[in-house]
Amino acid sequence: MALVGVGLLILRGCQSQMFYHPDKSLAVTPADVGLAFEPVTLTTSDEVALAAWFVPGDSEQAVLLLCHGNAGNIGNRVGWVKLMNAMGFSVLAFDYRGYGLSGGKPNEVGTYRDAEAAWTYLVEQRGVDPSRIVLVGRSMGGAIATHLATERPAAALILEAAFTSYPDIAQDKAGIFPVRWMAAFDYSTIESLAAVQCPVLIMHSPADTVVGYHHGEALFEAANPPKTFLELTGGHNDAFVRSGDAYTHGIRAFVQAAVPDAVIDASPVAASE
Repeated sequence: MALVGVGLLILRGCQSQMFYHPDKSLAVTPADVGLAFEPVTLTTSDEVALAAWFVPGDSEQAVLLLCHGNAGNIGNRVGWVKLMNAMGFSVLAFDYRGYGLSGGKPNEVGTYRDAEAAWTYLVEQRGVDPSRIVLVGRSMGGAIATHLATERPAAALILEAAFTSYPDIAQDKAGIFPVRWMAAFDYSTIESLAAVQCPVLIMHSPADTVVGYHHGEALFEAANPPKTFLELTGGHNDAFVRSGDAYTHGIRAFVQAAVPDAVIDASPVAASE
């Protein structure tokens, strides 16, 4: 029994390596897809230097702050950034500690501080009014963006393929074996969401095999109004491409309602992975 207990403690301690999958090399930058951008260094409250990109839109009336998922780095999100920029949005994409060119090692509290540093940069250094900042969280980033929305003001919150909590998603993967009590992280999107007062858009695909559709449904149920649900098509990582116009039209309509005087390009756009 003692050996079992030691084994479980070791498993708990290894969860960082199992959950976070950072890539330190940047294969692509916005310049590689024809986007002008500004490399930015963010400094967190605990003095960690983070790498980020600011991609200006046609107007800075609405700025998207992207919290990405648990694998890769911002270089893997260039296709999404290009799509948002084609719609007229400015985008700030940053890498968590330990990801890409950012310093440090990833941990839950640290990722929350990383998102706060990105918000602070927009407000204090770029002079963006919080009423024009739209927080976007994809997958694990959903928990981080939602936590940020409870700590800092923003115009709106968009969650794509987000899970309800780390223990919930771990239990989904473990099947009948009980693992919730061993969860080393919380990342409770659903708990934070109850405290969010800005408009919320939940986007999820029934075909998502990484984070089940029921997570999106539960998050929508937990969110305070005004809230919108957008059903996507495609998988966990390519729904923004596979969903086509439904994706772009849904985001346009949501942001236009949340930031009424935002200048949003209504021209058709096509996504690429």
